[in-house]
Amino acid sequence: MSLPTILGFFLSLVLFIGAIVGSTSNYQVFLHATGFVMVVGGTLAATFVAFEVRYVLQALSLIKAIFFSPRMGRGMLTNEVARVIRWGYMVQKGGLPALESDTKNLRKQDQFLAFGVNLVVSGYSGPEVRELLENQVETAFQRRTVPTEILKYMASNAPAFGMLATLVGLVVMLDNMGTDPSKLGPGMAVGLLGTLYGVLFARLILMPAANKVHQRESIIRFRGLLVTEGLALLADRKSPRFIQDAMNSFLDPAIHFDIDRVQRR
Repeated sequence: MSLPTILGFFLSLVLFIGAIVGSTSNYQVFLHATGFVMVVGGTLAATFVAFEVRYVLQALSLIKAIFFSPRMGRGMLTNEVARVIRWGYMVQKGGLPALESDTKNLRKQDQFLAFGVNLVVSGYSGPEVRELLENQVETAFQRRTVPTEILKYMASNAPAFGMLATLVGLVVMLDNMGTDPSKLGPGMAVGLLGTLYGVLFARLILMPAANKVHQRESIIRFRGLLVTEGLALLADRKSPRFIQDAMNSFLDPAIHFDIDRVQRR
């Protein structure tokens, strides 16, 4: 579970609910099923019209996924440098057959890495490996960020449907005003709830989810480019120390890999 995400979400709920509790004792005035259905239902309906069903379902599933820990953490990047350097030493001693033997089960663990190693073993040059892997990294990033665009589309539509719910409420309120003007205040309050629901749905759920998913996919993309550089240098038979320095140039100095420190252990 991603504890910061969970804490942030519940903190925002507590602050919102706390503001209501501190302002009124009539909590039920903030509950309006029709307005909620118009906002959520209208947003979903418009999204299904605008995008293919499978992409919409994928985007909705990602809202739940943000509450779980990301696949790629900061420390794992250093491990990727260490792995490619180990392969560099392996190629120096045993050639490409040693690398192929060491990575024969890699496809089950990481298909991208397995594809890259296969390019190296197949004898592609460094520039060729870099071109092919960068193409895979970028196209995969574009595919995986489609759901974020859908979530942003939903976030832009939710306040509009909230306003629509408000307008419907106002029309009903004005229609009843001639018979009982005393209902103008309560009717206005109910009408404005549609706008409130739309803004909450967009700014508390949809936009944060879209930004979180995009950030995580950006980290995966960065990892792919880091590994691409290492494998391209490996294909060019660069020394492990050169590979270390080249891959470290992608990273924050605080998490640089150090061959000498590892060898001293």
